[in-house]
Parts: sequence; structure tokens; C-alpha cells
Amino acid sequence: MPLDWTPFVDLVSRHQRFLIMTHVRPDGDALGSELGLAAALRQKGKTARAVIASDLPPRYRFLDPDGTRVERYQPPGDEFRNVDAVIVVDTGTWNQIGEFGDFLKAFPGPRMVIDHHRTQDDLGGIHLVDTTAEAAGRLVYEAAMSLDAKLDKEMADALFMALATDTGWFRHSNTTAKTFALAEELTRAGADPNSLYDRLYDQNPLGKLRLAGRALERLRTVFDGQAAYTEIYLADYAETGSTPPDTEDLINYPRCVEGVEVAFLLIEQPAECVKVSFRSRSAIDVDKVAEMFSGGGHRLASGATIPGSVPMVRERVLAAVRQALSPRG
Repeated sequence: MPLDWTPFVDLVSRHQRFLIMTHVRPDGDALGSELGLAAALRQKGKTARAVIASDLPPRYRFLDPDGTRVERYQPPGDEFRNVDAVIVVDTGTWNQIGEFGDFLKAFPGPRMVIDHHRTQDDLGGIHLVDTTAEAAGRLVYEAAMSLDAKLDKEMADALFMALATDTGWFRHSNTTAKTFALAEELTRAGADPNSLYDRLYDQNPLGKLRLAGRALERLRTVFDGQAAYTEIYLADYAETGSTPPDTEDLINYPRCVEGVEVAFLLIEQPAECVKVSFRSRSAIDVDKVAEMFSGGGHRLASGATIPGSVPMVRERVLAAVRQALSPRG
């Protein structure tokens, strides 16, 4: 059932100054949704600030060449206390908004979540969630249209990036005929798919390619080839000249191994924990696997951050994946 955007329209009509937040380590859907929503709100004469609670990944710096479109949140966030309302896009969980969580808990004004993930915490306010949407960008498009906003080039580029990146550039199973119809509408409105793809995927720093080499060297298959995984360690960044955001696409390597149903990527973190990304071909719901570790996401793509060393976390994740695969064998 389509979402009822009346609460969103009401929120916009009653307030002037908006802070738009998304998850830490933002991807193309998160940033495209933020920028698209900010553009729609500004069209309606509102003040809209797109904010993130972690550094802007190098891949997306072309979106903000002069450092004015995406603001970096630093606690306690005093410079943001004059906003009237907060809208969180592409996530609905406390752990995904990082250091911004304390600010939001103390925020006295209204807040709203616009998201397409199944895993949701109570962030307060209204949650407008549609798990059938292929991208949060789809929902932001609907929100913008509910305001009678004009789909201009700025909004179209942002939302095309959101739509395309969360569907694997229209390769993943969440791509439908409606996806292509929206992509056509955004392109007609001025989105430039060729330029976006070139900036996102065809201009890689050498360090990122060297890091991919590490991931390929460590690639392993388990459980009779039904699962595959690889690992990245903190030392790899200095040794390859890469940075943590360069891990964004590495999960695609174990996922693309022939016969693999479940893939995962282990990424060592500074605070004695490991970030794990999960992917599934179709049969296994990896959202449920991630939830075993207080994570979440989608049925075919999810993640979690798990305390412990890489070897310790690897064994726990292998046990969970084995359990998920066991009904099949």
C-alpha cells in the first residue's frame, strides 16, 4: 500500500528550518536522498541543511566540491540547535546515526523518519517506512511530489544516484519496471547517468584498487561453496594507501563467486569490533542473520557491527551463516 504523505506535508507546512540526517558512512542512496529532499524543501522556501555524522567518503566528494552542500555533524552540535524539525532518511536505528543520537534524543522539536529498511528503532516522531521501495530515493521522490515540487536537474541528479546505486545500477533483484520508469522520469528532468557513473565508478584512486587486491587474495568459500567471505584489516589502509570508505564495494567480490548463496565481508574497526556486510542471492534472508548481531537492513543486503577481533567475529558469523543455510542442506 502506498505511503500516506499527509504527515510529511503537514510537517513541512508548519515548520521553516529543517535538518536532514542519514546513516554514518553514507552511500549513494543516503546522500542522494538527503540532497534531493533538501532541494525539494528549498523550492518551497524552507531552510534545509543536509548533515552527516561521519566524514564524506572520497567517492562522493564531487557532490560537494566547495564543502557547502553537506555539513559534518560534530557533538554537541550547538550550530544545529536553531532548526525546527529533523528528518532522518535511509535509516531508522540509533546505532546507524552515530554521534548524532544524543542530539536527537534531546531535540525538543518534531522528527520524522523516511526509510525503506525493515529494522527500525523508536527514534520518536513519525516513521514513514516502505520496505518494498528499492531505494530511499524513491520515497524522497514521492515526498517531493507530495509537496508539488518541480523535478529540476539538481533534484533529478541526486535521486537518480540514490535509485541507481541501491539497485546496483539496475542489476539487483529489487529492480522492477517501476524502477526504470522512475529512472526515465529523472533522466528527462535532467539527470546525467553517464556522468554520475563515471564519477562514482570509473575514477578510482590507486589505493582503492590495491585494497581490492587484498580482498581478492583473502577470498574464501565455505559450506560446499554456498558461502564466501573476505576480510580487511586496519593495517591494510596504510599498506595499500587506501582509506576505510574504499571498502564500500568489496562485498561484491565474494557475492559474485559461482554457486554462492551468502556472502559476507569482515572489516576490522579501531574500537575492538568488526563491521560485517552481508549479501544474499535470493534464498537466504540475511537481514535475519544481521539481526542476530543487533544489525539489520534488507533481506538481500544487511550489516552489523560486532564486538571482538576479526578471528572471533569470523567464527560467530560462520556459525550464523551455517545455521541460515542448514535448512537447504
